Amino acid sequence: MSNLEISSKKLQVIRTAIHLFTTHGFHTAGIDLIAKESKIPKGTLYNYFHSKERLIEMCIAFQKRLLKEEVLSIIYSNRYRTSNDKLKEIVRLHVCSNSLYHLLLKAIFEIKLVYSQGYRMAVEYRKWLLHEIFDLVFSLETSAIKPDANMVLNLIDGLMMQFLSSNSLEERDVMLEQFFKTNT
Repeated sequence: MSNLEISSKKLQVIRTAIHLFTTHGFHTAGIDLIAKESKIPKGTLYNYFHSKERLIEMCIAFQKRLLKEEVLSIIYSNRYRTSNDKLKEIVRLHVCSNSLYHLLLKAIFEIKLVYSQGYRMAVEYRKWLLHEIFDLVFSLETSAIKPDANMVLNLIDGLMMQFLSSNSLEERDVMLEQFFKTNT
C-alpha cells in the first residue's frame, strides 16, 4: 500500500473519529466503534495511531488547523467591510450546525483528566482565538465602548451551548445582532 493510500485511509479514520467523538463523546466512542465505522480492522487503526489518546490528539489538531485557517481567512479577507463584521463572522463560524469548534469545546469539558494533551491542544486554540479577537476588537472603528475579547469568547461558548441544546441558528443570529448592537 502506498503512502498516499495510507494517508487517505488515516484521514478517513480521523474524519470518522471526529464525527463519532462529536456525536457520542470521547468516552463513549471507543476504538471498536471507530474501527467498525471506518471499515478497517482494529489492528490497523492501532497501527496508524498507536492509541486512542493519539487519535484524539490528531482529531483535535486537524480541527484546530482548519479553524485557524478559517479565522485567518476572515481576518485578512476584503469581503467584510469592518472589523465588527469580521467579529460577527468569526462568531458565526464557531457557532453553526457543522461547527469545527464543537469538537474542541467538547474536549475542554470531557477530556481534561484522561487525555490531557488533547485538552491542552483545545485550550491552546482558545488562547490563540482570544488573541485574534483582542486584535480585532482593538481595531474596531467605533467611539462606543468596545466589547472585551474575553466577553466575545464567552459569547461564542454560550451561543454554542445554546445552539446545541436548541439547534436554532435563528436564535444565534438574533443574540449576535443584539450583542454587537449593544457593544458597538
